[in-house]
Amino acid sequence: MAQGGESKMDDNHVLTEIREDGVATVTLNRAEVHNAFNDAMIADLTGVLRRLGDDGAVRAVVLRAEGKSFSAGADLGWMQRMANYGHAENLADAGALAELMRVLNFLPKPTVARVQGPAFGGGVGLVACCDIAIASDAASFSLSEVRLGLIPAVISPYVVAAIGERASRRYFLTAERFDAAEALRLGLVHRVVPAEELDAGVDAVLARLAEGGPNAQHAAKDLIFAVAHRPVDAGLIRDTAERIATIRASAEGREGLAGFLEKRKPAWTAR
Repeated sequence: MAQGGESKMDDNHVLTEIREDGVATVTLNRAEVHNAFNDAMIADLTGVLRRLGDDGAVRAVVLRAEGKSFSAGADLGWMQRMANYGHAENLADAGALAELMRVLNFLPKPTVARVQGPAFGGGVGLVACCDIAIASDAASFSLSEVRLGLIPAVISPYVVAAIGERASRRYFLTAERFDAAEALRLGLVHRVVPAEELDAGVDAVLARLAEGGPNAQHAAKDLIFAVAHRPVDAGLIRDTAERIATIRASAEGREGLAGFLEKRKPAWTAR
């Protein structure tokens, strides 16, 4: 996507930039604690993602982090405080983190994780919830919860979907650290590049995303969730036929076909 002007929204825990070409960059901004989550950061990040999801000018969202670490997962001080609370308070708190993961996973825009360093616990969950993940060869990963007597509960649907049940049985139980090459082999990340090429790697993905129709990308993402793990029966076949019939008749579908037949770029690439 072409470079352009930008707008900024800053708070204590999350920084947001929106470029004129529709790329929004969301930056985790607690480098002093390796971008670990606390309740305030979870609330801020969830709110930012909801606003970006509703913003028609946003074409894609990049999730990145300040400092050496992508995210160390849960803030230890926050977890210690929650350990002293009752079940009801812990349930509400866990629900907030679960909602963050849900919002990110189902965001109606393409999402790209830029992983420059370690991602542990909930940080792995953030990576798994993004549509595309580009990692530096300096990145490392760990589902470290069992070492603290905990489990990776609210991130588990997304991590298991990313790396599979078999790998999850290993890494959930051992909490061992694995490198970017292993993350690539497992399917947690899609590409590994040298640290100095990380931004170029993200930009290359954004350029490809800019070529797609924004409504089609939303519909394609929804399609994946609709068909995954469902039996190929009459209901699924009918649903997929209805989806393609609807988008073919849409203004964006007609413009895309017209652009192809007329050997020109479609209108959504004009930015």
